[in-house]
Amino acid sequence: MAGLKKGAEVELEIESLAFGADGVGRVNGMVVFVQGALPGQRVRAKITRKKKSHAYARILDVLRQSPDYQEPECVYFGDCGGCALQHLKYDRQIEIKTRQVQEVLQHIGGFADVPVLPALPSPKPFFYRNKMEFTFSPHRWLTRREVESGQTFEHRHFALGLHVRGRFDKTLALKSCLLQSKESDAIRNFVAGWAADSGLPAYTTRDHTGFWRFLVIREGKRTGERLVNIITADGGDEGREAVQRLTAELIEAMPEITTVVHTINRSKAQVATGDESEVLHGPGYIHERIGAFRFRISPESFFQTNTEGAEVLYQTALDFAQLTGSETLYDLYCGAGTIGIFMSPKAGRVIGVEIVPEAVQDAETNAELNSVANCTFVVGDLKEHVAGAASLFEQHGRPDVVVLDPPRAGIHPRVVQEIVREAPPRIVYVSCNPSTFARDARLFCDGGYRLLKVQPVDMFPHTAHIEVVGLFER
Repeated sequence: MAGLKKGAEVELEIESLAFGADGVGRVNGMVVFVQGALPGQRVRAKITRKKKSHAYARILDVLRQSPDYQEPECVYFGDCGGCALQHLKYDRQIEIKTRQVQEVLQHIGGFADVPVLPALPSPKPFFYRNKMEFTFSPHRWLTRREVESGQTFEHRHFALGLHVRGRFDKTLALKSCLLQSKESDAIRNFVAGWAADSGLPAYTTRDHTGFWRFLVIREGKRTGERLVNIITADGGDEGREAVQRLTAELIEAMPEITTVVHTINRSKAQVATGDESEVLHGPGYIHERIGAFRFRISPESFFQTNTEGAEVLYQTALDFAQLTGSETLYDLYCGAGTIGIFMSPKAGRVIGVEIVPEAVQDAETNAELNSVANCTFVVGDLKEHVAGAASLFEQHGRPDVVVLDPPRAGIHPRVVQEIVREAPPRIVYVSCNPSTFARDARLFCDGGYRLLKVQPVDMFPHTAHIEVVGLFER
């Protein structure tokens, strides 16, 4: 469009909020996505990128404020990549996320009249996370407030915190975070100070050098147990001894920490996992409760990160499953078995399937921990395991109800095809990605199912994410 190019300044009304939390406005009919803008605002913005059909911009000035604006509680809001919507009233976040799910179902799945129930809010809008992953970096980002303060920083080239929004090469040196707990803040700040003074550098992806890589803190919100996982590069004897000294001083300062693990990641991949782990304090795992059940969580176990929100999510799935006590229930993509175990008192048998062997071991441990005898867990790649002569369903019996909780990428079409072939009367689909849910829902409906209703559940307040639970009937 003539006149609208990178660097141009424009005024526009923000009409809605897109997935990803950018405000949506229009300039002469062209859609412009404005980072950090809210519906109801009028803003002056600068175009940062221009595409054929749309553009991206950043706010220069808010000319009229939205009636739904609220002062963000976090001092790092706007810089930090952890939250995108703290400046939007929480009840409006819920309304907007509900509408976004409706729009995605219509645009991607072609569902114009499926009942989408009002999104269920998180029981806690702050301090809800039981797991946080913090990054060490020599590339510290200074906020505008820090720059304007004129203060000097002892560790200008050392940071432990969260990535700056849109900048995976820069890290905010957090002193506080409203997502996990005050105790988590204390642990992170202690580790940050100790590591910065250790003489060992933070890891950088620019040339893959340095020692300190990640700090992962997991909390049992209902048990009070805490796991600290210190992830480093391989620093040889010097590195191991440093982590051991850090652990000893950390435990002395905060005896409420129940276990500490040192994980070594020798790869270039910047992920908070590793090749080798050593338990330096405690048993190497913690426990958490969801409903009546107690679950063991290891350093790399998948576990829903909002404990109280997970209870809402699982209860919704259980209600949708309409179990009477005699059904054969398949829990596909079962992870550590949490959904299947949660539903087990209402089912005849539960068959859980998961590709990660360690997760299946966790599931078996969790079933034993809760004296659950009607759950069987199987290691297998679903797209291979459900097909062929020795299919999963031939081995364990035809399903009465199938529960699906796949990763963000959704379900492989071959898995959909095999589930449709088995024709279970009900399918309950739990998804962390409404877009792939809508795509897969269309495949199920084309295969003879009807999508009866969808319940969004907000597991991550102040972010763009929303979970959904869908009920399909044959």
